Amino acid sequence: MKYEIGMIGLGVMGRNLALNMERNGFGVIGFDIDPVKRQAAVEQFVGKQISVAQSLSEFFAALRSPKIVWLMVPAGKPVDAVIDAIKSFLKPGDLIIDGGNSHFTDSERRWKSLKKEGLLFIGTGVSGGEEGALYGPSLMPGGEPAAWPLVENIFKTIAAKTDEGAVCAEWIGEGGSGHFVKMIHNGIEYADMQMIGEAYFLMDRILHFKPEKMSAVFARWNKGKLNSYLIDITARILAEKDTKTGKAMVDVILDRAGQKGTGKWAAQTALDLGVPAQTFAEAVFARFMSALKQERLMASEILAGPKPDFTGDPQAFIDEIAQALYAAKICSYAQGFQLMRSAGKAYGWKLNFASVASLWRAGCIIRAQFLDAIRHAFERNPELNNLLLDDYFKEILVQTHPIWRRVIIRAVEFGVPVPALSSALAYYDSYRSARLPANLLQAQRDYFGAHTFERIDAPEGRFFHHQWNG
Repeated sequence: MKYEIGMIGLGVMGRNLALNMERNGFGVIGFDIDPVKRQAAVEQFVGKQISVAQSLSEFFAALRSPKIVWLMVPAGKPVDAVIDAIKSFLKPGDLIIDGGNSHFTDSERRWKSLKKEGLLFIGTGVSGGEEGALYGPSLMPGGEPAAWPLVENIFKTIAAKTDEGAVCAEWIGEGGSGHFVKMIHNGIEYADMQMIGEAYFLMDRILHFKPEKMSAVFARWNKGKLNSYLIDITARILAEKDTKTGKAMVDVILDRAGQKGTGKWAAQTALDLGVPAQTFAEAVFARFMSALKQERLMASEILAGPKPDFTGDPQAFIDEIAQALYAAKICSYAQGFQLMRSAGKAYGWKLNFASVASLWRAGCIIRAQFLDAIRHAFERNPELNNLLLDDYFKEILVQTHPIWRRVIIRAVEFGVPVPALSSALAYYDSYRSARLPANLLQAQRDYFGAHTFERIDAPEGRFFHHQWNG
């Protein structure tokens, strides 16, 4: 039997994707350099039409031509090492797919390098975690356009589907564009998670709600405009009990967050491209701050803060938090799409933002009801510079921003850190400001470094230097 596709990397994600493909009628052969993972795959694949090769030569001998090889190995040097190890088994027209969380610049480099050798390359974002890989992920493929027809049927068959039947797999563009879009997805994911955490913290610190009570709040939110995967699992998490202590599970988890770096990449890329994405950065910095656990414990005994008592209607405040969270979420997504627009211009990618929003409606971590509204916004105006300028989102923010401000004020009064919620508000206020204090900044730069400035009464692009007194 000649198999349609091969999977190299039989960790949980690789095995689950293989099982997904097999369940959908595709012949799959797998390989992993680690004999322990090979054996685990053999045991998991019992009764399935999936083989596990014991060597690369056996693996490639079992693949039909053109050979399609999907890599699910750790990003970075391991991907390059595997590509180097398998190139001798491949011929022009064969295809390598990198489905890991690779940096988009690595995918851009690999695409160009393999193209010179006649080999096809796809770097695809895969979102949805272990469950998504098994039952339907969101797939964001980019790379060599000639490769897409070889795998379009596989990708669209195994991908997540919305309730209306829309497929969450579509071609993104050339080079590293697929992994770029996945990186932006993860930047939004970081921001979403941080903002949800801040909403939880406001209820915890100000209202002194127990996790079970907050679970009911998030469950109610999930039935409205905040409906999303992350809100849903937050409600479930807050309802969970620790079997060892009987306490709420969330209360026995140390407040020190980990990360794999993709959110940081999104923030770094925003800096590289000169695009404001402060909410992404604040979400990353919040994780860095959480890592300073021992210092925070010490500082909590030394540094003073406010300790007021809450007065007012708790339910009204909860409703205000929900509206602030929704408004901040809009601004976070606006930053992500603004960053993709800038990258498209910088790298020559023709990104379809309505399609991107559609890809994220099922299967992925940031899947949410309001992605339909984003899709419609870009369908109405594919050239939309910023989501905040769309009539639908503009109207929401006009109605919501006073409430959002009250929530931030209350957080400041109580000394509750809300860096993501407040940075999103700063983004909104900065974007709507016809004038910012950058004129003073430019004067300072010219004063100490003769860096020049533009004048409001001169054509754009003409620069001047002033001989400052003193």
